Parts: sequence; C-alpha cells; structure tokens
Amino acid sequence: MRMDVTFDSAGITIAGHLFTPDNEQVGPRAAVVVGHPASGVKEQAAGLYARHLAERGFVALAFDAAYQGESGGKPRGLEDPAQRVEDLKAAVSFLSTRAEVDAGRIGALGICASGGYVIPASATDHRIKAVATVSAVDVGRSYREGPDGTQNPAVLQGLLDMAAQARTAEARGEGTGYFPIFPATAEQAHQLGGRHGLEGFDYYCTDRAQHPGSAKEFTWSSIDRIAAFEAFRFIDLIAPRPLLMIVGTEAITRHMTADAYAEAHQPKQLHWIDGASHVDLYDKAQYVDPAVEKLTEFFGAGLSQDTPAP
Repeated sequence: MRMDVTFDSAGITIAGHLFTPDNEQVGPRAAVVVGHPASGVKEQAAGLYARHLAERGFVALAFDAAYQGESGGKPRGLEDPAQRVEDLKAAVSFLSTRAEVDAGRIGALGICASGGYVIPASATDHRIKAVATVSAVDVGRSYREGPDGTQNPAVLQGLLDMAAQARTAEARGEGTGYFPIFPATAEQAHQLGGRHGLEGFDYYCTDRAQHPGSAKEFTWSSIDRIAAFEAFRFIDLIAPRPLLMIVGTEAITRHMTADAYAEAHQPKQLHWIDGASHVDLYDKAQYVDPAVEKLTEFFGAGLSQDTPAP
C-alpha cells in the first residue's frame, strides 16, 4: 500500500510516498528510507526500490528532496548537499514516529547522488542501523573531476565563475540564475557525455522514465555548494553498523563506489551487478531485481530483531 505523507526538514515541508506491506503483521516493522538521484523524484528510481522493499516486508519511504519535486523550499531547483543530508535525517525522524515502524530498526538506501548523501547522514546519525547504496556517486567529486575522473580542472573553475556571477546578479535583484542539467537532444547528450550522458538523457528526458516533477535545471548557486562537498569523507564512522554498496560492472561511476568501499570499515559488502551500467540500476528489471534481492537479504539481517545494537 502507498500513502502520501509530509514531514518537516529544517523548516521545509517534504513530500513523500510511504510504502507498507499488504500482508498483516502484528507489531511494528523494520523500515528503510530511500533517497533519489540528483534531479530525480520519488516517483522514479527511489519509489521503485521502496515499492520492492515493501513487497518484501519492509516499511519504505521515498521522498522528494527540498527545493525539488512536490517538496517545498525556494529557490526551486536548488541542489544543496547539506540540505539533502538533513532531508535523510528528517525522514528517519518521521519514520521513528510511525506506529507501523520499529524505531530501533531503521535503515537507509541511497541511489546515485543519494548514495553519497546517505553516507554522511548515516555516519552522524546512529538511528540508522544499516546503510546501503546503489550506483553511489560523490556529487562533489563528479563536478570536480567528471563522472569518470578525467574532466579538465578548468571546467569546474568556469562553473564556479558562473556561479559567482549568478550570486551577484541575484543580489542586484536580477532573479535566480539556472543552468540546464540535460542537453536538448539525445545526439547532443551523446556528444557531450558519451554513453553516460546518453543514458541519463534517455532515463530523464524520454518516455522511459521522465516525470514533470523531475528537475531539468539547477540553480547556479548549487554549483559552489556541490563543489566543496565530499560524500565519502567520513564513511569509516558508519562502522560497526553494516554497509552494503551495489554497483554495476559497466557503470562509469564504479570507481567512486570502489574507492569509498576501500575506506569503509567492517562490516561491509561490495556487490557487483554484472553487465549493469550506472543508470541501468535505476529501472531495468534484469539488474534491479538482483539488486533488490541483495538489499532484502542485507536489510533483513541488518535490521533483524535479533541483531544486537552496535
């Protein structure tokens, strides 16, 4: 069953979909917060994974980040890593008040950029008892180095120049400045970003998964917030709580998961999905299904009533 819910995150109203299992069970259940990719909304990958987890016995919450989707906050289209981390913690707070949830058995799952945001959220919030990522991305590193780590450093400097100019223009009353996240056509997406750029365009900008609430542009003031963010800096603080990182063998961002995993402490698991690209793990059943089975096993053990508190 799915119900529309709202909760507060640092004074901003967050809109979510709460998924609960259809079968009857006496007493509260384990729950999982699911964060969406940058530019995504709860109706896309996050909602798909939340629904799958609910079908397997968990309460699951997918929600729109502040400033995006159906959630509140202005300016619209702001991508603020600090707020995104706070949104995840606020979602845990919301779940902890629900009668159907065992507040001592809450986990977190982050997809793409939320795979980066969920790490600092979990590192500093001990209410999160088990942590998982799918196609995890350090969004700051991605903007600094490019998704494959080969970006010319001058690209970021140019973006920061534009962000600075936009902040000055806004201070002068000239309005909020925006930049497009996606090219206008699939051909341009391929020219600019190769396979990774094309698969992002295909997911967000075609009938495959496009949604009217999904962001197609971000504020320029997002850039300087993102540039200094380090998603995996404190990944070691998650231990002794369990960590699972799932990534496709063909993902252009797979090095980010591998590097983060190397810095994490036990207990930890790195699970490869053979043949999957970064975006394949958003919605393609042949890759999502095995990922969900691994997540079910992981959260089933990590959020078990028999698992001792760390």
